[in-house]
Amino acid sequence: MKKKLLISYAVLSLTFGSASALASEKADWGYSGHQGPENWAKLSGDNLSCDGKNQSPINLTGFIEADLTPLIFDYQQGGEQVINNGHTVQVNYQQGSSITIDGKHFNLLQFHFHAPSENHINGHSYPLEAHLVHADKNGNLAVVAVMFKEGKSNALLAKAWQSMPKHAGEQHKLTSKVNVDKLLPKNRDYYRFNGSLTTPPCSEGVRWLVMKDAVSASKTQIENFESALHEANNRPIQPLNARSVMQ
Repeated sequence: MKKKLLISYAVLSLTFGSASALASEKADWGYSGHQGPENWAKLSGDNLSCDGKNQSPINLTGFIEADLTPLIFDYQQGGEQVINNGHTVQVNYQQGSSITIDGKHFNLLQFHFHAPSENHINGHSYPLEAHLVHADKNGNLAVVAVMFKEGKSNALLAKAWQSMPKHAGEQHKLTSKVNVDKLLPKNRDYYRFNGSLTTPPCSEGVRWLVMKDAVSASKTQIENFESALHEANNRPIQPLNARSVMQ
């Protein structure tokens, strides 16, 4: 089991890019121009899934009532390193935190952000969205998404972004570990759909769990994140096709 979990961590590291690699190599995809989302599937044979039928993000609407089991969160203080990987600002997490869904444990690997939000809810776009990325022992992925509305300062973001890395490849070790549980809304109700990674290689089969309630972040916090990326890092909304969004 330990070997499989280490493989899962390696897969996610490759998927989202390592800071050391990005420091010396030019990114082969982006959010604008020739390297933008409309061309991702053409940029590499590894990205063919970007033209798939079950892609993310989506506009969550037309909800289907379902008997969704409560998510079981078991998050510890484990966020210890913040990285600008050229596509987002990401906090890497120590092993030991997880969620349970469908009777399976998914270990928290990292959490990162998109501005503006990638997913929409009933057509509404939010100024910021967090993705908490998990993998089970077989490498299957589950992403918990949290929407942010502009309001009061967010205490967890203040700690995680205390030294915001401004350049691709830059990384900082946090002075004290953070607990991403503090990022979640008090109400843990959620929407669920099947989708994909929102970045190349756009792998499908990802369990998406979108929290219904938004949390707040200050205008300054949102602007600081935007300035670190220098451009919007949200993939456009993808067709829902035959999928359902459950609540």
